Amino acid sequence: MTGYPPPPGFAARANVGPEVYAQAEADPFAFWAEQAGRLQWDTPWDTVFDDAEMPTARWFGGGRLNVAVNCVDRHVTAGRGDDVALHWVGEPGDGRTVTWAQLQDDVCRLANALTGLGIGAGDRVVLYLPVLVETVVATMACARIGAVVSLVFGGFSADALRFRVADTGAKLLIASDGQFRRGAAVAVKATADEAVAGLDHVEHVLVVRRTGEADVPWTPGRDLWWHELLAAHPPVHEPASFDAEHPLFIVYTSGTTGRPKGLVHTTGGYLTQASWTHWALFDAKDDDVYWCQADLAWVTAHTYVLYGPTSNGTTQVLYEGSPLTPHPGRHFEVIAGLGVTVYYTAPTLVRTFMKHGPELPAGYDLSSLRLLGSVGEAINPEAWRWLHEHVGGARCPIVDTWWQSETGAAVIAPLPGVTVLEPGSATVPLPGLAAAVVDDAGEQTPPGVEGNLVLTRPWPAMARTVWGDHARFVASYWAPYAERGWYLAGDSASVDEAGFVWIGGRIDDVLNVSGHRLSSIELESALVSHPRVAEAAVVGAPDDVTGQRIVAFVITRDDAGADDSRLAEELRAHVALRVGAIAKPREVVVVTDLPKTRSGKIMRRLMADMTAGRGGGDTTSLTDPGSMTTVERAWDAHAALRDRT
Repeated sequence: MTGYPPPPGFAARANVGPEVYAQAEADPFAFWAEQAGRLQWDTPWDTVFDDAEMPTARWFGGGRLNVAVNCVDRHVTAGRGDDVALHWVGEPGDGRTVTWAQLQDDVCRLANALTGLGIGAGDRVVLYLPVLVETVVATMACARIGAVVSLVFGGFSADALRFRVADTGAKLLIASDGQFRRGAAVAVKATADEAVAGLDHVEHVLVVRRTGEADVPWTPGRDLWWHELLAAHPPVHEPASFDAEHPLFIVYTSGTTGRPKGLVHTTGGYLTQASWTHWALFDAKDDDVYWCQADLAWVTAHTYVLYGPTSNGTTQVLYEGSPLTPHPGRHFEVIAGLGVTVYYTAPTLVRTFMKHGPELPAGYDLSSLRLLGSVGEAINPEAWRWLHEHVGGARCPIVDTWWQSETGAAVIAPLPGVTVLEPGSATVPLPGLAAAVVDDAGEQTPPGVEGNLVLTRPWPAMARTVWGDHARFVASYWAPYAERGWYLAGDSASVDEAGFVWIGGRIDDVLNVSGHRLSSIELESALVSHPRVAEAAVVGAPDDVTGQRIVAFVITRDDAGADDSRLAEELRAHVALRVGAIAKPREVVVVTDLPKTRSGKIMRRLMADMTAGRGGGDTTSLTDPGSMTTVERAWDAHAALRDRT
């Protein structure tokens, strides 16, 4: 390993030093108790960890606290009321700067309003909103009164929204009149109405005025305007105190197969790990301007926008729109304009920037940046190096984080002032956490050999159950290694000689060609390293001889046609050189888009179903459901040409 060591100046000022690993390993539960002490508790806990009902763990038993107090009020109490909490940037170019005191006022007003609507502790509230200040206010107001919130991506269809509202049994839906999408105002209230039609448990729909739609459909007695409701209530509210295991939010998984799972996260353990990992991983400083560019409905934004950074009093950027609207340099423009110091993004977006070339970031002053982060799926080494050099100026550590909706917070990631970074690797488990790569029998795989990623020790932010279906929670994550008490992540991985973890993708995405197990991520990284390829997705298709054949879907940096046989041969040779002859794609299909979730994950299983001739899966979690139609058309044209020749 060559690696990128922490810059000496950064390491000297880092929040966390190398001694934390030994400290945590000596007594993990004492370590997490120490981190819980960073929060404000109304009643101290009497038990750090209780495994009597595993796999449903209980952390900080007997302790009581309020998340909104920890994430908002205590910063005002500490004399920071006039400091900036949020720099909000709207897609059309409008914006707001919100102080901690202003945020507290609105949270208290809404908490009073919700109580007046009959919303109380344990009731569910669904948010169908874009990235707005109001989304943060609503999340914190729910936490303040103990309501359980569930955020739904504002671009989801009525059917996808309806499922989540019905599954949670929500009493209240908070939606907007419209949203801005790629430069256009789009009405969405009618979609919200369609989603709740006939659901008697929905008592009210609270509407945020965003686009100023002229004719908003309205149901008198049920629908209420946000601005009118808040104006009618005072900015003072006495917060309640809740048990550490009180449910905080329900976040739904992508649902690539079967019903999406509503994962339940609770209060004390979740906030402990969210707060500490944000502070440690992103080296949070009082003068930081931090930007996690995730949509607020994605679990990354729950932990590293809504709860983690707010608990640490960090000034944040919220950006409403598409990263390419109104121009491809929009993100860099925001970074330069607001002096962003920490930028947490997704490999998909990095690859999109790469397509525009290094001259794109070079056109902006990015000297304020001191730390970068990556999340969503394993980052290709080529994309890592491009981000490091062209965005981070070769001076910014990159915190590549592996975690899931189920884990609640980062599990495998480098500490930026400690860890030697290796492009493409999430490095090692964080202090207090433990992971292994094993075969189906639970035996550790040799270095470099792919296996199943498992977590071998409980952690505070772990999901407690699947809403309404605990048996599914146990069967999905814990049953495969029940005797050992291990959590099955569902991702393949390998560990190198240095102990660094390399994520290979979902277990279902591992290809088996003539008995050789090949990682989709490894093959895609090889393809993206070719100068003509901007993005790639690799899936396996059934083959009578080899079991599976490799099909590569690529987005090119140029205007290659779908029948560009020369490109296909170039890419086969390139992959053979980078990985091996067994890894050569049998088929290469040029596409203009790939099906992705809002988190940036490529939905490979949808493409695998397509190449196998199976029916399509659930597309409700795609950012653009039409992207799958684009891929299907390209596949059909490719197959027709293949069959003719």
